Formats: sequence, C-alpha cells, structure tokens
Amino acid sequence: MEIHAGMVPNTSRLQNNIEQLSTLINPSKPGWTRRPFTEEYDSGRRWLTGQMQDAGLTVEIDAASNLIGVLPGSDPSLAPIMIGSHTDTVTGGGRFDGIIGVLAGIEIARVLQESGLKLRHTLQIVDFTAEEPSEFGLSTIGSRGMVGNLTEAMLELRDDTGLQLADAINRQGGDVSRLHAEIRKPGEVALYLELHIEQGPVLEQSGHRLGAVLGIVGIHRYRVQITGAPNHAGTTPMTLRNDALAGFCEIGLAFERHCLHYAKDAVGTIGKMNNEPNASNVVPGLVRFDLEIRSLDHKISEAVYSAFAAEAAEIAARRGLQISLESLSKSDAVIVKEKVLEKVLSACNSVAPAICLPSGAGHDANQLASIAPIGMIFVPSKDGRSHCPEEWTEYQDVAAGTQALGQALLLFDEEDFSRWEDA
Repeated sequence: MEIHAGMVPNTSRLQNNIEQLSTLINPSKPGWTRRPFTEEYDSGRRWLTGQMQDAGLTVEIDAASNLIGVLPGSDPSLAPIMIGSHTDTVTGGGRFDGIIGVLAGIEIARVLQESGLKLRHTLQIVDFTAEEPSEFGLSTIGSRGMVGNLTEAMLELRDDTGLQLADAINRQGGDVSRLHAEIRKPGEVALYLELHIEQGPVLEQSGHRLGAVLGIVGIHRYRVQITGAPNHAGTTPMTLRNDALAGFCEIGLAFERHCLHYAKDAVGTIGKMNNEPNASNVVPGLVRFDLEIRSLDHKISEAVYSAFAAEAAEIAARRGLQISLESLSKSDAVIVKEKVLEKVLSACNSVAPAICLPSGAGHDANQLASIAPIGMIFVPSKDGRSHCPEEWTEYQDVAAGTQALGQALLLFDEEDFSRWEDA
C-alpha cells in the first residue's frame, strides 16, 4: 500500500498540542492529573473546542457530555466514521494515555482540510467523557452513554461529596434527559477507530513502531476468602496453626503458576488483598483477595480459573482452612473483525514496521463495539510505563500512529459498510 501524499501529519503541531493540553492539569496532584468533572477538565474541553473549530470542525456536546467535532462528508446518506479517545487521566497520570487519540483525530481533520481531500463519510472526532475509573466508581461513562449502556442506577451513583453522576454530566454540558433519544444504534456509526499508546512493553521490545490491535481482552474477576483460626503468635506451635495468610501465599503462587501455563494467551493478577486481624503478634485468621484473568479467549480464562480453584481447594484442605470463591464480573473480549484488522495492519505497515497484538486494557472501543466495527492502532510506551508521570511516547511515534490512522481512514472511506453485516 502506498502512502497517500496528502495524509502526512505535522509532527511539530502534534507535539505542541500535546504540550499545551499538558498544562491544563491540577497542580496540587502528582504527574499530569486531569480528572473528569473538574475545573481543569473544563479548561481542557474549552481548549479542545477551539482546536476543533480551528481544524474546520463543527463542535457539539451530546447528551452524555461527549465533545464531538464534525467534518461533513460528500455523501450524507452514509453513516459517519468515528475517531475518538479521552482526555481525562488517572490521578498522577501521564501526558499521552487517551490524549493522543483525540489530538490525532483533530490533526487528521486539519490535514484533510489543508490537502483538499474530501471524505465520502462524515468524520466525527470524539473526546469521550470519563474513560478512566471515576469518582463515581464507573469508567467509560461517555461512551456508555452514547451506546445506551448508562443505566438509571449508574446515573444515581454519587461521589464522595454527594454529587450525583447525572448532575455531573449535566454540569459538563450534557443532558441526561436526552440520553435515550440520542442513543447510537447499530448501523448509525459505520466504523470506530482509535489511536492509543500501548501501555505495555511489546512494541518497544520487539522493535516495532506500530501495532494493529487484534482485540480487547475480556476480564474475569473473582473474590476469594480464606478462613483460618486466629491465635497467639508466640504460643501456637507451627504444626498446630491454621494460618490464613500462609495459605494465601501458597494459593497465590498456585494462581501465578496456572497463569504462566497460558502466558502467551492470558495474564492474571492478584492486586487487592486484606489480612485480618493484621497484627504482628496474631496468627492471621482471615484473608480476602480479588483476582482477575484477562484473555481474548474466554475458554482460556475459564481453564485458568478451573485449574486454580481446584488446587486452591486442595491447599486449603491440607492446611485446615476454609475457602470460598465468588465471581464478581465477567466482560466479554472484543475481537476486531478480520476485514478491519487487515486494512489497519496494511495502513500501519505503509508507515512503519508493525505487528498485531492484543490490548490488555479496556478502552472506549469496548463500548462502541456494541454498535459498530472497531479498529485500534498502538504506538510504543517507553519501558511499557503508563498511568504514571513517567509515561512517555516519542513524538515521532505519535506522528507515525496518526499517519497510519489517517491512511486507514482513507481506506475505510472507500468501503460499503452496508455489506459488512456478516463479515
């Protein structure tokens, strides 16, 4: 595939935009912190609105408070192609996660205008509201609202100040009374594309500048409780203990071992644990922990869990412990359609060396996949770091990803998506 001469982004402009948006943060927090529904988030949105308008886009805010820039296509009968991501961050986050996806979309709109290229499909550039886990205990709020996955119960959630999510969305320019009327249905978006940092080490370690995403992993989460017998740490012989924490150590290593057995296809993490009574002179009597398994293949996730659960029960019985396991949540993997992956990979390879790889993190694309085909492009993360101040992607790589995204857009603009139902 040849690179379209007109689809070459301005690297200096991209860098300048990233650096400008990086100044609109909460100075009292570490790193680059821009939480949703805050003053600094409002400032970022006002700045983005100006950038969209400068790029020739008509700007609107939908019912879920998503900021949308629109570039009309030559054929209004065609459903729009959407490019999007988010500009909110985790506390103490970095300058690239989500942000480059929105700014890349705006840069593509600029290049289209400057080169005189005209798309058949209308192009929509979206800054989705609150992609990261929010103070309301919910993530991907804006994209959920767009596709009809923001329930009344979710809208009633409150943050630590007592603010209700519905009110926060309205304050951000949305209007929850219009949510149902504005839901995007299957067929109303032709395709969703997103550029994102990898947030992992694969591209950097393999020497590739671009990645075509195979899909977004499903996540299975469980809560485990191990019950032993608390007792005096000085007077209870080692051979007579029912130590819940010692049992957890062995059970945790068993979980790691079962995950390593499927290391090419799955990852597993125990990231949250509580020990009771958590005293230096008491044999631990109770441990609770949460674990998660991520994979593109739900059968592999189930195999890891089944093998782990069986061994955990054996370990507990041998140590005189009681164990219970509870399923917390299961999200399905999102698999990129073969026709989308083929074109995205072709677009990437036309710009720089590329490979296919899965996304181990969730994105707004998870929500959009319920109504449209999705495609994603990754650019490298230095040392695989993300969600921290050290998060870094070279600006040349951001530009390469933007160019590949633009190339893919031109390829897909030629498609007749009405024939994709069975693809």
